[in-house]
Amino acid sequence: MRTLAKDLNVKSGKVNLSGWVNSRRDHGGLIFIDLRDHTGVIQLVVDPNTENAFNLAESLRDEFVISATGTVRKRGEGLENPNIPTGDIEVVVEDMTLLNRCEPLPVSTHDEGQETGEETRLKYRYLDLRRPSMQSRLLRRSEYYRFMREYMHEHEFIEVTTPILANSSPEGARDFIIPSRLRPGQFYALPQAPQQFKQLLMVGGIPRYYQIAPCFRDEDPRADRLYGEFYQLDCEMSFVDDGETVRQEMEPLIKSLVTEFAGKKLLTEDIPRIPFQESMEKYGVDKPDLRYGMELIDLTEDLKNTEFSVFAKAQCVKAICVKGGADLSRSQIDGFTEQARKLGAGGLAYLTYTKDGIKSPIAKFLSEAELDAITKKTGAEAGDAVFFGADKRDKVNKVLGQLRIAFADHFNLKDPNVVALCWIVDFPFYEWDEGARKLDFGHNPFSMPKGGLEALEKAKTTEEKLAIVADQYDMVANGYEICSGAVRNHNPEIMYKVFGILGYDEKYVEARFGGMLNAFKFGAPPHAGCAYGIDRLFMVLENIDNIREIVAFPKNGSGADLMMGAPSVVDDYQITDCHLQIVEDEE
Repeated sequence: MRTLAKDLNVKSGKVNLSGWVNSRRDHGGLIFIDLRDHTGVIQLVVDPNTENAFNLAESLRDEFVISATGTVRKRGEGLENPNIPTGDIEVVVEDMTLLNRCEPLPVSTHDEGQETGEETRLKYRYLDLRRPSMQSRLLRRSEYYRFMREYMHEHEFIEVTTPILANSSPEGARDFIIPSRLRPGQFYALPQAPQQFKQLLMVGGIPRYYQIAPCFRDEDPRADRLYGEFYQLDCEMSFVDDGETVRQEMEPLIKSLVTEFAGKKLLTEDIPRIPFQESMEKYGVDKPDLRYGMELIDLTEDLKNTEFSVFAKAQCVKAICVKGGADLSRSQIDGFTEQARKLGAGGLAYLTYTKDGIKSPIAKFLSEAELDAITKKTGAEAGDAVFFGADKRDKVNKVLGQLRIAFADHFNLKDPNVVALCWIVDFPFYEWDEGARKLDFGHNPFSMPKGGLEALEKAKTTEEKLAIVADQYDMVANGYEICSGAVRNHNPEIMYKVFGILGYDEKYVEARFGGMLNAFKFGAPPHAGCAYGIDRLFMVLENIDNIREIVAFPKNGSGADLMMGAPSVVDDYQITDCHLQIVEDEE
């Protein structure tokens, strides 16, 4: 029987242990071995009198796998190690067996002094996983899954798994497609989400569905987005025709994860609902971090008659007040200016407020009344700085929204012990695709437009169509989108119409979504749901900056599995079986 390090105490008596050699120290007459398993470290003491065990101990190296039998005793006075839970005890070894050797390590299995690059750690991920922080993280993730499942079962959701081999669906990212061997020229797609299947479950009479669902999207990785695959807590509720019902059902779970599971504080107990347009105007993004202020202040009307031509010619002028910004150096301001330029701005105008007054290259172009309006609206005081954006409204929001985040990082305004939650609601159903010069879906085409068929039929002009709002909602945590949901379109007539506005006829809709569309013709109940990106949420709860650090076997930043060598070339017969032909790129 193997005893875990966490179970050991001075009353344990004789124990059998197994694990990895974390370190070995030869003190002349005695050899000390720190033995490690997933629960921690325990010190073994090997005496020369136990000849076989001592001879073996002399040959041990880090990460050798051993088992040992011995007796637990209290360490001598002054020899305790307060840095580990078992630091006041040790095991006097009576017998020891070598289970496996270890070659020289290409990566460190210790957290301390970890200097190995990410690419090497991913190539040898099975060794990297031995680090105590990774062991703890995977254990926490298991507890995280259990926490969510218990909540869903308590609220009478039924866990149902949905197909992995599915049809292609316009979820907004590229599909991973799989050629069919039995149906030449046809393809499956890995599901970007179980969207259509969970809606069909509602038609099938399932009252409340959920699963921890694997999702697959061929989109570029980021620090908060894994390449290729991720997991979401996917749920749906039948006989629900408004998003608020879903939001209220799921809020207690997320609050509990924040406070009970992660031990953090909520910024506000009541989670605000912020319309999409308001979020864009106040924060410049649709996933605002509410842990800090610096809202975007609209000064367009106040500066419409200004002599400063940059402001006078702009469609929109906005500002953000940065507390303590007057202490920024010239080089630091230049850095923020360069960031603004990369986002499309021509530059970055600013005012600094000192005890001696307002200092700025642009101050001389602004009247006293204009400066007073800026000061009053932004709340600027001595020690602050006000930064401006002046251009088309969308560009101003984009630039200042990103600068708001950058200033918060610079001044350490993101309290890691606080989670600020909010719901972004009322997303535009359609958006204007500037490149294609036409309307397109703003988000999920299966969402229900607020106002239903009537709202669609009333919209005649492009502006009226762009004003249609979807009953769609996202939950945001500390500036990360962690959930997306909507009231679903369960009415075939409305589905034909939403695609028809974009120029797609009924045959197109039936060809692409015939399975779901036909199902809706047989008494589909109203339904709504959402899906939480549980990798990203876990990252927020655990204060991890890189999402690849919270999964066991991630791809690297280029989408490659360095450990298993994927993607890879396959045998010719597999290509032939799938009726494919490889076409080499022209150089």
